[in-house]
Amino acid sequence: MRVEGIGTVRRILCVFPRYTSSFGTFEYAYPLTAGVKAFMPPQGLLLIAAYLPANWQVRFIDENIRPASKEDFEWAEAVFVSGMHIQRQQMNDICRRAHAFDLAVAIGGPSVSACPDYYPSFDYLHVGELGDATNELIARLARDPSRPEQQVVLTTNERLSMTEFPIPAYELAEVKKYLLGSIQYSSGCPYQCEFCDIPGLYGRNPRLKTPQQIVAELDRMRECGITDTVYFVDDNFIGNRKATLDLLPHLIEWQKRTGYVVRLACEATLNIAKRPEILEKMREARFVTVFCGIETPDPDALHAMHKDHNMMVPIHEGIHTINSYGMEVVSGIIMGLDTDKPGTADALLNFVDESRIPLLTINLLQALPKTPLWDRLEREGRLNDDESRDSNVEFLMPYDQVISSWKRCMEVAFRPEKLYARYQYQCDYTYANRIKVPVAPEMKTWPNIRRALIMLRNIFWQVGVLSDYRRVFWKFAIGRLRCGDIEGLIGSATIAHHLIKFARAASGGQQNASNYSIRLREASVPAE
Repeated sequence: MRVEGIGTVRRILCVFPRYTSSFGTFEYAYPLTAGVKAFMPPQGLLLIAAYLPANWQVRFIDENIRPASKEDFEWAEAVFVSGMHIQRQQMNDICRRAHAFDLAVAIGGPSVSACPDYYPSFDYLHVGELGDATNELIARLARDPSRPEQQVVLTTNERLSMTEFPIPAYELAEVKKYLLGSIQYSSGCPYQCEFCDIPGLYGRNPRLKTPQQIVAELDRMRECGITDTVYFVDDNFIGNRKATLDLLPHLIEWQKRTGYVVRLACEATLNIAKRPEILEKMREARFVTVFCGIETPDPDALHAMHKDHNMMVPIHEGIHTINSYGMEVVSGIIMGLDTDKPGTADALLNFVDESRIPLLTINLLQALPKTPLWDRLEREGRLNDDESRDSNVEFLMPYDQVISSWKRCMEVAFRPEKLYARYQYQCDYTYANRIKVPVAPEMKTWPNIRRALIMLRNIFWQVGVLSDYRRVFWKFAIGRLRCGDIEGLIGSATIAHHLIKFARAASGGQQNASNYSIRLREASVPAE
């Protein structure tokens, strides 16, 4: 639903900030694709754009694709911005540029909701989720779009039910320039992991859209041109297991109706491995990837961070179970924990080898506001606000030793021969367990074939000819070509190239050791 009953017409410019280069931005993979420039469409701003009155004019700019121009700011009457802590510098820069045109600027999203004090220059702070604060912001701009005399803070007290959410305005985004599509089914997570800010921001009782909403949203995404992988950005896809089981049959029917053109991915806790009834239906719905916050293979560390649910099944057994349903596990790993020891890096590297997970986001611990970790470290006097550091945590081990261990793990785990061996395992075992789907007519069209040929050309030239790991690549590629697995070749080689390039930069000290660190680097992702 949209806001109704507002006759005044306004022009709103929604600007999503650039990401600072990090493990999860995948920018090194983009040159191997057929025109990808950014990771995923931002749900928050596109949702707000769809919620605005129907007669308002809205323009959306993702600065990971192109910067907002002078003409964009001259067109607008007000500017909306949203983002995460890692985008703080870029959000403040958008505000500065908008103020040069004397435009009112409103900021919403997870960062300002957790830390309003980070954004003293913005005219409107929207704290919390879509709801009464959003209605008040729209009403104020309808009356007067000029800058208020002093900052206005609007806090959501009554959230809009997710069953009333409009479909995000995917039509405003250049969807074909994203690596993945994105969709949200639920918000909130029942667990209270010490380092996570999700329960504090969105609550422990997951709120949900209806399956009918999700199907309608997927249809709209298809209409707008998203045909590859769609990622459920839910904090925990199985936060409400009954709801997940209610949704999956609808996804299965949607896939059958649309010809299984789209692959699905999600984030879930590792204890999903104890739910074969969910995994089987996910396999039928063509889920191909599950991101699991494994964090560490150390049981003592998991207990200390209140993530005992990761031990409901032995970790390797859980990974193997998920793989057996055709889903590749992507893992989050944290270093710099209080339980870390001098041998932690070696134990982690052994885990990487044994788990055969290709894509692991190995980060240094970062304390986020609104988390039990932040509160505990604040009490202990162990928060450090020096932005030249890779983490704001005073580790129990010497800082330089932790950084050195992280760099070694990045260098060793993502050596080309090790990484491609893990991808070979995924091709031979995990991918082989996926359901066999018919080739839809639209996959046989010339534009789709041309796109695949462009990607193969880019991969063969930039990896197979120019890279220094080409021998490792060709050993893998020839095997994929012999068995006709073009999809596995393209997917593995594209992501592997990013992992290898990023890991080399990281081990050389040219990348942040945390996806949440706001340490400035020259390697910020540029807008093309």
